[in-house]
Amino acid sequence: MALYEHVFLARQDVTSQQVESMVDTFKGVIEANGGKVEKTEMWGVKSLAYRIRKNRKAHFALLNIDAPPAALAEMERQMRISEDILRFLTIRVEALEAEPSAMMQKRDRDERKDRERGRRRDEDGFGGGDRGDRGDRGGDRNEEN
Repeated sequence: MALYEHVFLARQDVTSQQVESMVDTFKGVIEANGGKVEKTEMWGVKSLAYRIRKNRKAHFALLNIDAPPAALAEMERQMRISEDILRFLTIRVEALEAEPSAMMQKRDRDERKDRERGRRRDEDGFGGGDRGDRGDRGGDRNEEN
């Protein structure tokens, strides 16, 4: 069987639970036609570079598929019919990656940076809490000279 990476974009109006049910539906189509889905990743809602069918954002999902071409063709046919799927792209690959994709690694890096940034700010005395007594500031500021 052939190996594929498949990414699809769903409308931002649908909920993440509906996107997960779409993934389950497409996974069922693949399995019914003799294939299997090795890995699924939900990348979340992301901004699009340009409008697609009046949508500026979309839910992104990745499927790593090991299936015959007929199974993939049937899944893509059902995606074309669905109004909730904006776009999809399937690429044939030599081997499927077992570790998280680049999009998931980027999200982990961003979350780590945010946590470190918040901790560093508190350690340095910036960004958190009371500034303490500022002392005498050289007279009354409302006084005219």
